[in-house]
Amino acid sequence: MSSTVSARAPQQSSTTPGAGQTPAPGRRRPRILDGWGLLIVPLVVFLLVVFVAPLVTILSRSFTDPTTGLDNYRDFFSSPVYLDVLGNTFRISGLVTLVTLLLGFPYAYLMTLAPPFWRGVMLVAVLIPFWTSLLVRTFAWVLMLGDTGVVNQGLMSLGLIDEPLQLIRNQTGVLIGMVQVMLPYAVLPMFATMRQIDRRLVQAAEGLGARPISAFWRVYAPLTVPGVAASCLLVFISSIGFYVTPALLGGPKDMMIGELIVQQLSAVLRWGFASALAVILLVVTGVLLVLVSRIVNIGKFMGGER
Repeated sequence: MSSTVSARAPQQSSTTPGAGQTPAPGRRRPRILDGWGLLIVPLVVFLLVVFVAPLVTILSRSFTDPTTGLDNYRDFFSSPVYLDVLGNTFRISGLVTLVTLLLGFPYAYLMTLAPPFWRGVMLVAVLIPFWTSLLVRTFAWVLMLGDTGVVNQGLMSLGLIDEPLQLIRNQTGVLIGMVQVMLPYAVLPMFATMRQIDRRLVQAAEGLGARPISAFWRVYAPLTVPGVAASCLLVFISSIGFYVTPALLGGPKDMMIGELIVQQLSAVLRWGFASALAVILLVVTGVLLVLVSRIVNIGKFMGGER
């Protein structure tokens, strides 16, 4: 009898785990919405409500309003006026990107050379525009760049001009206003990249006989390409959707697609055509991102893969 009990005991312990033992990993079913996984539910719901649902609505309305079909897209591509607005949008966005790069690159470089106190002052000067409303800043430019504004009155008092310059209601005013808004977005990514570059590399190049300018452009400048690419991409994509600044500082010839969308919604009430404009802008922007990704690693300079 004792031998029978001893033979059954190991069999019982092998089928039921004892104290301190855990079941086999393969027998446990994974639960996605368990524990910390529940924290992503509000985020997913928020994205579905405020992003996916409006995007689906716009996409469907572009094909169904006022009639089902491709009439809205056909109207856009068959009209030279609308195509000019699209080309004008990308042209102004490209100019804004170029000007912000030319102004922001030396500013970011000087921030890396400045002592800590002055670096903080320069950083605060870059962040100040974020503390003021975009609409307030744009109206301030209207007052400053007008015929009786501070800029024209100052130039005339210095004897540099005899009559006021036309600085608003044209492309000049649009560029000034948009560059002022987008300059922080160009400076900060470049500064974040430049401050990580080891300046001893430039000193080593100079020690090997290279001139300071040559060492800068051949050693230092190539290392800033990720920050420059991030700045250009961020500024260009953000500039495409501008509405307030071109509407207040530009003229009829400087209309961008954002202003055209608002015009179609508020004045003409062509909801389907405005939705088609938004879809076209989204598709063109996506195509540009794909083309840029063929040249540079977007995920790397946007903080993704290394």
